[in-house]
Amino acid sequence: MTFRLPAAHPLLQGRTLDSDLIRAYTGRSVSQRPVWFMRQAGRSLPEYRALREGTTMLGSCLNPEMAAEITLQPVRRHHVDAGIFFSDIVVPLKLAGIEVEIVGGVGPVMGSPVRSAAEVAALPELDPAALAPIREAIGITVAELGDTPLIGFAGAPFTLASYLIEGRPNRELPATRALMAEDPETWNRLLGWVARLTTTFLRAQAEAGASALQLFDSWVGRLSVAEYEQAVQPHSTAVFDSVADLGVPRVHFGTATGDLLTNLYAAGADVVGVAADISLAEANRRLGGTVPLQGNLDPALLSAPPQAREDATRDICAQGDLAPGHVFNLGHGVTPDTDPEVLTALVELVHSIAPKPPQES
Repeated sequence: MTFRLPAAHPLLQGRTLDSDLIRAYTGRSVSQRPVWFMRQAGRSLPEYRALREGTTMLGSCLNPEMAAEITLQPVRRHHVDAGIFFSDIVVPLKLAGIEVEIVGGVGPVMGSPVRSAAEVAALPELDPAALAPIREAIGITVAELGDTPLIGFAGAPFTLASYLIEGRPNRELPATRALMAEDPETWNRLLGWVARLTTTFLRAQAEAGASALQLFDSWVGRLSVAEYEQAVQPHSTAVFDSVADLGVPRVHFGTATGDLLTNLYAAGADVVGVAADISLAEANRRLGGTVPLQGNLDPALLSAPPQAREDATRDICAQGDLAPGHVFNLGHGVTPDTDPEVLTALVELVHSIAPKPPQES
């Protein structure tokens, strides 16, 4: 592997290069199956709620000491094999000067939607200097993590653009679909802008110390394969291509994307995250048995009887052994009502299940 990173980066120093997470992401044998959880840092932890009291979501994301502490909390408590940087997909929008707030019970709400050619043309580019709080937070985090890798992440162009276009979360995406179908020129200019913003955000995280990057596309599963290939995939590819020189593993995840798995990989990922709508065995078959996988316990099983959760976990691990590499995760994020003790026990269970060496797959 060749890295274009600062000399003090944990990968170049050898601190995280041979961690089980990075080994699994790169198809190498592991000492124990790595596990981390999407949204592991957050509302399910009482220490998180206590720390966040009186602080807005975006305020906590942009407070370097607080963001670092929140990132570290689940690593200390659950002994997961990676930290996932505590942030939000709209943070780069905020830092670029877009009016956005995260409203409780609603989600990201824009000051005004972005739908016309003139509104897209007026969008400001993200100044890398504005990412100083992100770089500082990651610096604090990786110093504390030691040999445990940190994963940086960002929202993919489609999902981030959908928030800009709709103005707030809307599962039906009516304005997004209308712009995509009726004004492809404006659509492509908007997603091109988001791709540049996302690239700047991801590069800052990797250069500051993140050992892997995940691109998260939470709404893209609502598209057909043809829609994705024509209107979305080129922009996700632009992001992956623009961070390829860094050399860090790149993970691509989207919800309800069983039919899009080959596209998620073709966009430029090294690892494909698998949601709970498809089995790992089927995901591995569709990807030709050549792609490391991440996933994919249904988050609903976190509140299921322990035996049901254990049986599903063992089955997922067995299916993961069919792939060149497997990182255990959920098929989506940890829900706020999850008992933290369940997650700790789940990590212990996954670590106890011996992985099958890649050469025996």
